[in-house]
Amino acid sequence: MPFRIIRNDITKVKADAIVNTANPEPRFAGGTDFAIYKAAGEKSLLEKRREIGRIAPGEAAVTPAFALNARFIIHTVGPQWIDGEHGEFEILRSCYKKSLVLADSLGCESIAFPLIATGVYGFPKDIALRTALDVIREHLENSELDVTLVVFERDSYRLASSLTERIEEYIDENYVGEKTKVEYRERFERFGGPMFAGNIAFRSNTAADLFCNRASLEETDAAEAPKSAPAAAQGRRSLDDIVNNLGESFRQRLFRMIDERGMTDAQVYKRANIDRKLFSKIRCSEDYIPKKKTIVSLAIALRLDLDDTRDLLAAAGLLLTNNSKSDVIVSFCIENGIYDIYEVNALLFKFDEPILG
Repeated sequence: MPFRIIRNDITKVKADAIVNTANPEPRFAGGTDFAIYKAAGEKSLLEKRREIGRIAPGEAAVTPAFALNARFIIHTVGPQWIDGEHGEFEILRSCYKKSLVLADSLGCESIAFPLIATGVYGFPKDIALRTALDVIREHLENSELDVTLVVFERDSYRLASSLTERIEEYIDENYVGEKTKVEYRERFERFGGPMFAGNIAFRSNTAADLFCNRASLEETDAAEAPKSAPAAAQGRRSLDDIVNNLGESFRQRLFRMIDERGMTDAQVYKRANIDRKLFSKIRCSEDYIPKKKTIVSLAIALRLDLDDTRDLLAAAGLLLTNNSKSDVIVSFCIENGIYDIYEVNALLFKFDEPILG
């Protein structure tokens, strides 16, 4: 995956390059810097760090990774937050950019970052996150590097409160989940089939839900079709006719949509945050159907509205539903014009949902 966000200890992450939020001078104290020195082997790492000497804020330098599960440690010095008017943003952007460029020049295929400067340097976490995502997005437009943003504690990861409040309200209004199961529990004794709430069909694995689902389907059929009408009058088609006229496949629909928007393959898979090899498999394999999260990522990349997103999923036999919190968050993003896959993934991560790509 080109970009992902994980909650972990960065010293335990496997990557070609691990980024250290370094002290400007060749010494280490607390936070991520201390943890990396301890995990790598402080004596050997400090010796190499002394060979580099002082690192200016916004600059980056490299040492071997020693005992870490990596090839290199890229040391970069973040800005001390004052008030945002003393070059803090430019320095932070430089930290990410120069680390990414250095990783590419070293032949790395992967790099892992902490959220730089948000510890003792006091950079506001929501602004630091936005800056990191912006620089990483820009770099990956012209690089195949796999980038991981590693968050150690939940409190280290923050988004603008106004946006999270809007999403929480949207989830409260639209997420069905367990509420629907309780509402239809009594019908378990009598019926079965795909559960419906509003106009959206829900999939479920429980026996109770299967019974609830069939009830909804049977009632819908009863309301829409005259019970006494013969099959021919209802316009029913033969099985041969149905099989021979299946309509547009998922692959056909996807690449038609791409062509209609005049997009290149590279634009699509980068905006979707999916691997080039995976996209090539979708392009070249007639019957291959990717995972649901990949299809949703492609819909985000193509800036589809909700109806077109549902149509694309339906072509693969899948649904966007209100009994999946991640689906509800994706729906919020589409309805509110949030088509930046990095921002969508940041929101999913914030609510402990799997990211797209």
